[in-house]
Amino acid sequence: MVSKKDLKRIEEYLWEIPADFRSDMRVPARIYADNDLLEAALQDRSVEQLINTACLPGVVKYTLAMPDIHQGYGPPIGGVAAMNVKDGVVSPGAVGYDINCGVRLLRTNLEAARVKPLMAEIMDALYHGVPSGVGRGGDIRLSGKDMDDVLEKGAGWAVQKGYGTKEDLEHTEERGALAGARASAVSRKAKDRGGDQLGTLGSGNHFVEVGEVVEVYDESVAEKFGVFPGQLVVWIHSGSRGLGHQVCDDYINKLQSALNKYGIRLPDRELVCAPIDSPEGQEYMAAMACAANYAWANRQLLMHRVCTILDRVLAPHFKGRSFELIYDIAHNIAKIEEFTINGRTVKVVVHRKGATRSFGPGNPALPADYRDVGQPVLVPGDMGTASYLLVGTAEAADKSFSSTCHGAGRVLSRHASTRQVRGEEVQQRLAQQGITVRGPWKGLAEEAPEAYKDIDRVVHVVHEAGLARKVAKMVPLGVMKG
Repeated sequence: MVSKKDLKRIEEYLWEIPADFRSDMRVPARIYADNDLLEAALQDRSVEQLINTACLPGVVKYTLAMPDIHQGYGPPIGGVAAMNVKDGVVSPGAVGYDINCGVRLLRTNLEAARVKPLMAEIMDALYHGVPSGVGRGGDIRLSGKDMDDVLEKGAGWAVQKGYGTKEDLEHTEERGALAGARASAVSRKAKDRGGDQLGTLGSGNHFVEVGEVVEVYDESVAEKFGVFPGQLVVWIHSGSRGLGHQVCDDYINKLQSALNKYGIRLPDRELVCAPIDSPEGQEYMAAMACAANYAWANRQLLMHRVCTILDRVLAPHFKGRSFELIYDIAHNIAKIEEFTINGRTVKVVVHRKGATRSFGPGNPALPADYRDVGQPVLVPGDMGTASYLLVGTAEAADKSFSSTCHGAGRVLSRHASTRQVRGEEVQQRLAQQGITVRGPWKGLAEEAPEAYKDIDRVVHVVHEAGLARKVAKMVPLGVMKG
């Protein structure tokens, strides 16, 4: 069991467990947190999981935990680990079951105060018009060829079919398609599970949120992102649905045999992995890219569906309405990137599990209109408090492999939350705060605000630590939970 005395404070918001803490650690484990967030992290197995991740072959520099860290499968949620492509491993558990779970933020040209009286009608329309729920499909059925195209082309497939624009792709991480995807690496069972789920929200913490910009911290960057005080914005949070879950499950099972084949010893079987350059590792990377692409196509279709519904409800009240994508980012993914380590450029596979990429200014991977300020970083909070738009920093490349937090982070499991509160109570309490909420009672209880850490505190840490900078704060007016 790890305790606070085992950690060394090396900066105001950065703590380290040295590599000699345990004989099987290959690199130190670092945690970005203030005192309270660190104490919270020590309440479950997440720090132990971070240490276990520091034992993986080929891990470089250090493993990292963001301030929203909490216990997950294998590595912690809110964890980052970079593996050298020459001798490192890739681990499905370090990506997560919901491959490319991610979020996109839309800006409108509408003032939130004028739209707020319509919020009940808006949320009712979204709740009835956006398919949601565990395992629920939608009205889009993919043929075998369409499925393979989705898996290899991602959001580009949706745009080709008329569900978006080229500008949407420019404002999506990896332009909505991760290279190396190979549809033949995805099992029939996974494809069947995803056959009717494109354009659906799912369940759990997935949501559609209509919000208002209440504070702008950096006017020049906010202007670049098209954001202004009092503006109506829309958040969409979903992932790769049953297909991504099945891909993860398939490869956690497949890679078990790779451990003996390549002589890999692990402190936890949930870290199952394979060398990146092995046939097994390459097959997982190809399948993981497919699931990531499915998720980007899913959010593209969700956005199209949400905008169509909003436009229909708002048409009688507002002329000249516009809905534009600010950015779409993944927070469960493994990607090949280059960083300077000990003065040398090293190609690594960065596993971000519940962590968001945060490229700084000048990075050629960013869209041309944002390149001089940095990447938009989207950090949704819980449905009763706030969400943040941040911008990536250059210094994050050295500090965190250009990574930062992805949300508030849970303090209560879903089961624990449902034992403490009922969904009806959550809806009534939020209504008293002026927030219109729609969703199944069980889902609302699982996602109650008290189940999450203080988003203001989490964002304060990453801002002060230099992993990303605050641009704007937004609060929810209406939330639909899956």
